[in-house]
Amino acid sequence: MSTFVATVAVAAPLDKALSYLVPPALAGEVPVGARVRVPLGRRTAIGYVLEVMQGEGGGLKPIIEVLGAEPLFPPAMVEFFRRAADYYQFPIGEVIRTALPAGLSGGNNGVKVLAERVYRPSEVVGTPRGPRQREVLEYLRRTADTSRSELLDLFPSCEGSLRTLVEQGFLLEKQRERLRDPFADLIPAPDKPVEMTAPQAQAFSAIGTALQSGEFRPMLLHGVTGSGKTEVYLRSIEAVIESGRQALVLVPEIALTPQLVSRFRARFADGRAALAVLHSGLSSGERFDAWRSVARGDADIVIGARSAVFAPLERLGMVIVDEEHESSYKQGDGFRYHARDLALMRGQMEGAVVLLGSATPALTTYQRALEGRIDYLLLPERVMGRSLPTVELIDLTQNRPEGTLSQTLKDALVANLECGEQSLLLLNRRGFAPYLLCADCGTALRCPHCDITLTFYLSQKELRCNYCDFRQQPPDQCPSCQGASILPEGAGTERLEQELQELLPTARIARMDRDTTGRKGAHQSLVSAMENRAIDILVGTQMVAKGLDFPGVTLVGVVQTDNLLNLPDFRAAERAFTLLTQVAGRAGRGERPGKVFVQTYAPEHFALDCCIRHDYEGFAQEELALRQELGYPPFGFLVNCVFSGAVREQVEAEAQGVVAELLAPAEKLGVEVLGPAPCPLARLRGKNRYQVLLKSPSRPPLRHLLTRLPLLRRALPGKVALTLDIDPLDML
Repeated sequence: MSTFVATVAVAAPLDKALSYLVPPALAGEVPVGARVRVPLGRRTAIGYVLEVMQGEGGGLKPIIEVLGAEPLFPPAMVEFFRRAADYYQFPIGEVIRTALPAGLSGGNNGVKVLAERVYRPSEVVGTPRGPRQREVLEYLRRTADTSRSELLDLFPSCEGSLRTLVEQGFLLEKQRERLRDPFADLIPAPDKPVEMTAPQAQAFSAIGTALQSGEFRPMLLHGVTGSGKTEVYLRSIEAVIESGRQALVLVPEIALTPQLVSRFRARFADGRAALAVLHSGLSSGERFDAWRSVARGDADIVIGARSAVFAPLERLGMVIVDEEHESSYKQGDGFRYHARDLALMRGQMEGAVVLLGSATPALTTYQRALEGRIDYLLLPERVMGRSLPTVELIDLTQNRPEGTLSQTLKDALVANLECGEQSLLLLNRRGFAPYLLCADCGTALRCPHCDITLTFYLSQKELRCNYCDFRQQPPDQCPSCQGASILPEGAGTERLEQELQELLPTARIARMDRDTTGRKGAHQSLVSAMENRAIDILVGTQMVAKGLDFPGVTLVGVVQTDNLLNLPDFRAAERAFTLLTQVAGRAGRGERPGKVFVQTYAPEHFALDCCIRHDYEGFAQEELALRQELGYPPFGFLVNCVFSGAVREQVEAEAQGVVAELLAPAEKLGVEVLGPAPCPLARLRGKNRYQVLLKSPSRPPLRHLLTRLPLLRRALPGKVALTLDIDPLDML
C-alpha cells in the first residue's frame, strides 16, 4: 500500500515546514491548501498543507484531522507563500495564518456557513387542493429554485402551504448556502464609461498592450488628484475580464472601500463580473464567505485592503495598487510585509500586469520609473479641465492663533459655510489633547507601559495610551507635586471639533478618526453623509486625505503641519509632502474651484514650497539628492533589528552581543551596522526596546548577512526577543 507524506506549514515560530504521515483513514482527503491539526511536541497545532507526495513515512507522526471541507488556497499560491516567508525572514506557517481571514486561521472556523431553505417542483404530476397551494406551485413551475424568504415576500403566510406541498410530494426542499454580502444595500445606478482625456487614453492603450502580452509588467500611473485614475482602472479591468482572467484591486484604507465598490458595481451592473470584498472591517462571517467565494473561483474582481494581496485567485491577470505610496500597506507587527511589494512579487510569479497608482508616488517607486525598471504613465491634469486647488501657507510666527485655528482659516470656514460649500480639516492627532500638564511643576502624565504621554479624551473623561490602550481617569492632583493645576496641552481632533462647534454653532460637523470609525459601517456612514451633503465640515486624521472623492468640498485646512515635518525619521519630508498634497487634492473636485490653507511655523521648508506649486518632480529631485548622499532608500536597503524585553540592561547587553558577532562579516560584505541604540519609543507595552540598523547599498550582501541571524536569535535568552523588519517604514 502506498504511503503518503504531507509537508505542513505549522502555525508556530518554526524555521521550516514539517513532514507528517497521511494516515490511511485520511488518504485522498488531504489536499494542498487544507487546514489540518497535527501533533507538535506535547501539544497539537494547526498547520496548512503545502505538498502531498508518496514517500517513506517511517518515524513520522500522523496528521490528526483535516479541518474544513474545502482547501483554503490553491496549489499555485504555495510558492508565493514560500517566497514571501523567505524575503521577510518569517515562519511560513505564521505567514499563511496572517494571510487567511480571521476565523479561518485557527482550529475552529469561528463562523458557520449560512444556509436557507430553497424549494423547487418535483416530478409529481397533479394539482393541489388549496388555492394558495396551487398559486405557489404554479409560480415555482415558472421560475428556478426559490428561497423561503422570497416566497414569503411574494405570498405572505404561506408556510403552511409550503409544508403541505412538500408532504404531498409536489415540492422538493433543500438547503442552499447563503453568502453574506456587506454591500448588499449598495445598489448604484448602472454606469457607462466616460470619454477619456488624451492622457487617460494614452495610459489605457499602454496598459492594454501590456495585458495582451500575458507577461509580468510593472507600471506606475502617476496622476494628479482628480485626474481620473479610477476610470483607467475600470477600463483596464474590463479588458482583463474580457480575456477570461481575474483582477485584484488594493486600497490603503477601509474608508475607501464603499466608494470604490460602488463605482465597480455600477460599471459591472450588467453581470459581466462578480465582485468580492476582503478587508478587516467586515464581520468574520462576511470575510469567511468572501474568501470561500474567491477560493472557489466565483469572483472575477477582488477589492480589499492590505491583506487582500493574499486572495486565492487562480487566474490573476492584473493587480492594481491604488495610492501605492501609502504607509498603511505595510504591516506594523507580526509578519511585517508590504502589500505593494508582495503585489509586485505575485505579479511576477503569475505573469500579471501590476499597476501602481498615485498622485504622489513613493520615492522608491518613482526612482524605479526614472531608471526604466517600471513603465511610467502620466496623467498631468484633472478631468473636465478642472484646475488644481490654490494652496496658501499661513505663517504662525506672524499670525499666532487663539486656540487651534488661525483667524485666516476661521474667516475662510465662515465664508465657505455661508456659500453652502463643504470644508475639510486635517489634524493628525486623535483625542482632545496630546497630554495633561501640571502647571505648577511641569509634569506630564505618561503611560506606565510606554515611553509616551497619555492622550486626554474629553468625551470619555479618560487618559488613554494610543499604543497599548492603557486607560485611567484623569487625577485631581498632580502625582508629583500634588498641585491642582492640571491642564490639557495641545490639540487633537476632538478639541478641534469642539472649537468648530463654538465658532460655527449652526454647522453640521463630523469627525473621522479611529475613535469614530471603530464600529462596523461607521466609515461608510461618514462617507455617505459627506456625499449627500449632510455634513458641512469634516474633521479628521490622515484617513480623510486618502483618495476620498467629495465634489462638494471646496475648502481644506491643515492644522499643526509641523508635527509632520519634525518626526525623527529620514522620510519625514516625504510623508509631509505626500499627506499635504493628498489632502489638498480633496478640494475642488466638483464644479467649483478649491482653496487650501496650511498652518505652519516653517513656511520656508522646501516640502511646503513644492506643495504650494503642486510640484512633485521638484520635491522628488531635491529629496532624492539628499537620500543618495546619505545612502538611504531608494539608494540603499535597510533592515531594522529590534530587541525587546522587560529588563533594559539585559536587552542592551544582548543587542551589543549580536552586534559584536555581526561586525566582522558585515565589514567584509560592505554592510553598515548602526547601533545598538534605544528606539525612539524606548519602552512600548512594558518592553524596553533597542534597535540595530543594517544598511547596504545593494540587497544581496544584506540578505547574506541575515542568514546569520536565526542562529544568533536562538542563542538569545527567552526573556529577550528579536524582531526583524525588512525594508522598514516606521523607525519608531
